[in-house]
Amino acid sequence: MNIRIKFKKYGVMKFIGHLDIMRYFQKCMRRAHIDIAYSEGFSPHQIMSFAAPLGVGITSDGEYLDIEVNSTLSSKESIDALNQVMVDGISILEYKKLPDMAKTSMSLVAAADYLVYIKDNYTNPFTLKELEEQMHAFYQQPEILITKKTKKSERVIDLKPFIYDMKAVEYNGKPAFFLKVCTGSSSNIKPELVIEEFYRFCEIPFEPLAFQIHRQEVYVSSEEIPVKGEHERAEYAEKLSLMKKEYAEKGLEFPAFFTLGELGEDIL
Repeated sequence: MNIRIKFKKYGVMKFIGHLDIMRYFQKCMRRAHIDIAYSEGFSPHQIMSFAAPLGVGITSDGEYLDIEVNSTLSSKESIDALNQVMVDGISILEYKKLPDMAKTSMSLVAAADYLVYIKDNYTNPFTLKELEEQMHAFYQQPEILITKKTKKSERVIDLKPFIYDMKAVEYNGKPAFFLKVCTGSSSNIKPELVIEEFYRFCEIPFEPLAFQIHRQEVYVSSEEIPVKGEHERAEYAEKLSLMKKEYAEKGLEFPAFFTLGELGEDIL
């Protein structure tokens, strides 16, 4: 049975890297008596994968991991059991059953929401109105060319197609950035890359340590068929067609993305 777990990461746990988070969850599965499945072979390991690993220093309300279990309690009982063994800084929010032929969350990730705000001990150069005006001007550019560097090379890309939404919001009474950007294995845009280019556009010095990045949610494209198998894919395509029809009948626009959690269902 495939299970998708949603959790939040906050406080001092934001300084713990992804590999240590993986090892942490492996121990928590054992302590919470989750009947997790193990791989076969000479070195069995828990069948577990994460959707989109967070960078060190980033907090989140929308992290996902997939596990395979031999048996399971209800969603509520499993959430309670896991939260009892969690340290301060990690909380389990959802525990949902996936279809038997479901694709992993890692392979489905297409976008993510971020809140980016300036820390209290740094000066905010904008009022909310000024930030709104500058962001509008920034996004109205026909293209946003940047040089994206990797370990092996660097190339010029147009950032604009990978920014799905960008607006000024208020957080704790101060101006902040909301971003929905392309996320995943094929194209992954870091929010700090967008903010750095925005500051360059505004001709303001960019100080990376001044910003706190908070991931709010992770999404899959609504056009993606999130299951494997010819029969299962056909069934989901039919379901997707009916959903689009229902939205159209209500005069609503069909969403471009679904949260990863929407693809599962609670276990009663």
